[in-house]
Amino acid sequence: MARNDGIDRTVARNVNLTASKIANAQRHNEREKESYTNLDIVPERLSYNIHFKEPTASYTEMFEQMKADGVISTRGLKEDANLYGELIFDVNSAYFYNHGGYEFAKQFYANAYKAAVEIVGGEQYILSAVMHADERNRAMSEALGEDVYHYHLHVVYIPVVKKQVLWSKRCKDKSLGGKVKETIVQVSSSKKWKSQPVLNEDGTPMLTAKGKPVLKKSYSVLQDDFFNAMRAAGYADVERGERGSTEEHLTVTQFKVQAERERLEAVTAQMEQAEQTLADAKSQTEKQEKKLKALQKETRVAKSVALSVQDIEAMGKKAAFSNNITLTADECDTLKRYATNGIILNAENERLKEKLDSAKKTASIWKQRFEELNKKYTALKEKAQPYLDALEIASDKVRAFLSKILARGKDTHRQERQMEIMENRNNRPGRINPDKEGNSIL
Repeated sequence: MARNDGIDRTVARNVNLTASKIANAQRHNEREKESYTNLDIVPERLSYNIHFKEPTASYTEMFEQMKADGVISTRGLKEDANLYGELIFDVNSAYFYNHGGYEFAKQFYANAYKAAVEIVGGEQYILSAVMHADERNRAMSEALGEDVYHYHLHVVYIPVVKKQVLWSKRCKDKSLGGKVKETIVQVSSSKKWKSQPVLNEDGTPMLTAKGKPVLKKSYSVLQDDFFNAMRAAGYADVERGERGSTEEHLTVTQFKVQAERERLEAVTAQMEQAEQTLADAKSQTEKQEKKLKALQKETRVAKSVALSVQDIEAMGKKAAFSNNITLTADECDTLKRYATNGIILNAENERLKEKLDSAKKTASIWKQRFEELNKKYTALKEKAQPYLDALEIASDKVRAFLSKILARGKDTHRQERQMEIMENRNNRPGRINPDKEGNSIL
């Protein structure tokens, strides 16, 4: 997920779906709903959505037909097993906007679809692949004063692995016992996305201190595969999605809620910073105003005790044979002192006036920025409020489920961070030590 740091990142997510959830995914992806909770979907732009593979029937019907034809097997699966998977490929909206928008997005995701075929294991296992171009990026649109759309790709597929079925040792022909009877294409989400061993530079698996392989999480593998495929396709100006993310454990709705929360927190932090800066500017302005008032008071006092023009003119004695004025030593010192003090006070007064004007200008700028941020914050809060309200009224079971997910994400992040620290240590010259058992590396 983008962090608004100016870096364009590839993001790939995998969502596992059961038979009971696939219908809703189809209605969303194929735009079969009459209305959407996502208010940023623009029905007038449905024709801009691009299918790189269009479904020939419903997702369920296509699955059942493939099973009937023997293309896939569900042998031994539980009723609530994950029969489908959905890959969601994404890059931040600004990336496409800066490269020309819609036409650039079509080409980008055409290459992304090729990567999806490789990741899935063959186009025959893909049920649908559609690029959505009808979802408006509200924040960017409001900021730029024009409609900006968020382009992304949904790929619904069947997760499969090749499985060898062995002859039973109790079969009539004893010579066949334990040998391969047939190889089937087994539907299996867990085996499709199982963790992979981390390899050393020589291609051998990296081992823990107890001799067990160090594993690389499936989600990290997906991120790497997508990023590497897009780099190979010529998109050198994108970076890999952030490491340590827990997005693979979230449903699409949960991910959107989390994203809205993060955006809300970011805007709130910006507002607090702006408020603090404004308060500092106001404080500095007040200080300068006090200094100026004090200086003006001092100036008035000085003027009140200063020599008048008449007094100055009365100083000294006029020479008898010329217009020259002769001053006594004391009179000369007094006149010099008042002249010097006057020059100094005038210069200080001008300097303080300039500082005051600058402080007032700075305060005005920050006040304007604060008002703009406050408007964005209010709009974002209104957008995120339905999700926050839903969480507020959620049942205890749902709350417990979300808490479990977030806790698992924190544990995963902590483990991965520890792994990265150990890996950095192990990569020092002259040292090749495996990480602690059970840690995963992204």
